[in-house]
Amino acid sequence: MTPMNLAWTFGLVICLAAGLQTAPPIAVAKLVAEPATVSMRAGESVAVKITAFDARGKPIPDAQVRVNLPRTAGTYADGKITAFAAGKVVATAVAAGAMGAPPVTLEIPVTIAWPALATLDVSAEPGRLYTGLTLAHKASGAHADGSNRAGLVANWRSSDPAVATVDRFGNVTGVKPGAVTITAESESVSATRAHTVAANPVATLQLGITESTLRTGDVIKLVGTPKRADGTTVTDAPITWSFTYTAPEGNTVQAPGGPGIIDDGLFVANYPGRFNILASAGSAHARTAIEVTQRDVRQQFTVTGRGIIRDTHTSDLWPYTGKNGRDYCIVGTWGGDGYAHVFDITDLTNIVRTDSIKIDARTINDVTVSPDARYAVLSREGASNRVNGVVLLDLADPAHPKVASSFDTELTGGVHNMFATNDHLFAVSGGSKYVIINTEDLAKPTYVSEYRHPNARLHDLWVRDGIAYSAQGGVGTVIVDVGNGKWGGTLKNPKLVTTFPINSGHEIYPYAQSSTGKVYLFIGDEEMGRRGRAWEGTNYQLSSPGGGPPKGGIAQTSGGYTHIVDFTDPMNPRKVGRYHLEDYGSHDIIVENDILYQAYYDGGVRIVDVSGMLLGNLYDQGREIAVFKPYDPEGYTANAPFVMNAMPWKGHILFTDFNSGLWVGKLEPVPATGGR
Repeated sequence: MTPMNLAWTFGLVICLAAGLQTAPPIAVAKLVAEPATVSMRAGESVAVKITAFDARGKPIPDAQVRVNLPRTAGTYADGKITAFAAGKVVATAVAAGAMGAPPVTLEIPVTIAWPALATLDVSAEPGRLYTGLTLAHKASGAHADGSNRAGLVANWRSSDPAVATVDRFGNVTGVKPGAVTITAESESVSATRAHTVAANPVATLQLGITESTLRTGDVIKLVGTPKRADGTTVTDAPITWSFTYTAPEGNTVQAPGGPGIIDDGLFVANYPGRFNILASAGSAHARTAIEVTQRDVRQQFTVTGRGIIRDTHTSDLWPYTGKNGRDYCIVGTWGGDGYAHVFDITDLTNIVRTDSIKIDARTINDVTVSPDARYAVLSREGASNRVNGVVLLDLADPAHPKVASSFDTELTGGVHNMFATNDHLFAVSGGSKYVIINTEDLAKPTYVSEYRHPNARLHDLWVRDGIAYSAQGGVGTVIVDVGNGKWGGTLKNPKLVTTFPINSGHEIYPYAQSSTGKVYLFIGDEEMGRRGRAWEGTNYQLSSPGGGPPKGGIAQTSGGYTHIVDFTDPMNPRKVGRYHLEDYGSHDIIVENDILYQAYYDGGVRIVDVSGMLLGNLYDQGREIAVFKPYDPEGYTANAPFVMNAMPWKGHILFTDFNSGLWVGKLEPVPATGGR
């Protein structure tokens, strides 16, 4: 089985435990699916009936059963499986078993095929096809409903290989002047691209690369000008770039994998050494040498304080400055009977709990505070009456927040993530949509509108400048105008701006980088199932009989990484990089002042330099500033780091650990001899 078959997301498992908490007292002994296996096409919905039986073989009509699929493959709702992408996956049904026994599970094999291909299109990279030059071509397909075909493989052919050849990847090379047609075909659907090959006029190449020294991770533009024999510029001749690499003298690793990257006219070095940048346009060639040194941004991380929580798991955090001028942090709990804790963090070396707030919930997965610190919000999952929603807290007395109201309109499926502005709250409802709530009157919050994207599983959103950026499994990133106005959207009438397909639908953070003028989206995976990898993980179970996590046990494991997308042009987003460690998985993300604060689950809290243009894997480039893993021998699970959230706060870093509560640390000043 592949990881896709068994990858349950942490968010879905959290929902599972919340749902089990509210199950009826009759224990489930067996689950049966009708049909037992499913075959379908992407985009379709198929009814699947799940029946729970007790130990005597009698059906349990109102049994609480959760059905989960890998988030990129599909979803289950209203008794139907809806498929997103082709593949062989497993839908897993889970219900609470007898007291003292593990949950009852049922695996339903699901085979998903693509719909028939309806259209095909061939595009070419910019430039003219001259003799001796190569242009890359791409085939894109769509189904009858307009949805794109992922992973399309086409067969390529040239109408006259004596004029131009094409390889199996769509790279077309001019051979001699003349007319030629390039054809791509897939599933009996074809498309063409015509070229008139001309004699190559390029005699020389003039490089415009001014840099001679770089640090690992520094990105530069590759600039070259093709010229004719008379010195005039050839504006439409494509340039092919490559490099050679020599490791520093004395380096025992003479040829590390992937020492550098060339992508879309950009170059970045992953490792120190000497790089010869090579450019060619047919028979014209040029080269320049660049010396790359190791990026040294490391700083020592020191723990300054703690807000210990060991009697239950810890979820999210949010710091704020109260009306009394003191600083506080509100912290949620997971499987903790609806408790949130308030800490005074004015003195970051002496954190003091000032209050605890109990609401009707099994889990408070997310907490947030309005920018003006007028109110806070607790999300609810697993309420006793199955009516979840959110609870608004009045922060007039910031050390002792008071419940102002609750709101559950369109939110009964459970709220996993939220985003607050001074007057409005965006709340994710049951993974299907987000609801916009007016919070001007804390005692009487009101429904404004909602946004639901088709065939998607929503997990997280962040709102900036009237644009809602959301991570949605099955689709990728969904961008909606919720008041910016450029795309005609308002809070009452949200308008879709665009979507960006990416194999992640968990966390998202938009960052406007002042030094480059770029907008980057940091988009986090979350994979709790590691089966099929060299390190398959511990098979940790997040739920126990009765729906609560057992104290003690073994450490959790995770997978997945953070994607980096250049979103400067919303109509032309492009994935440019990632922050990736194979043996751990990413969770919450914050970027501030060119520093990424990454909660990386069992990989701890990780602080990463994201200054300048970004390209490739930041981990390879030595961009990590500091890493800290919170070990606690008395934690809920002893010595098991599992960082949920991290935020910068007044020169420090706050973060919550699933097993040991709130932590605070800081980066020590860089010694004069080096470092960031």
